[in-house]
Amino acid sequence: MARPLRIEFDGALYHVTSRGNARAPIFIADTNRVLFLDILKNTCDRFNWLRHAYCLMDNHYHLVIETPDGNLSKGIL
Repeated sequence: MARPLRIEFDGALYHVTSRGNARAPIFIADTNRVLFLDILKNTCDRFNWLRHAYCLMDNHYHLVIETPDGNLSKGIL
C-alpha cells in the first residue's frame, strides 16, 4: 500500500529524515557529511528553502526545512 501524498503549501515546516538500508552507515567519514551539507545548501538555495536545523548521524539524518514556495517534492528526489 502506498503512503498518502505529502501535503505541500507555502511556508510549511517539514521534518525530513532518511536512514541507510538495514540501518547501514550513510556517512563513512566527515568528508561525506561535508559533501551532504554542501548539496543541502545548494538545494536550499535553488528551491528557496530555509534550513532551521539538522542532525547528521552515522546511519541517518534529520532536517527541519521550511518551504516558502511550497515545493518540497521538487528538491527531494
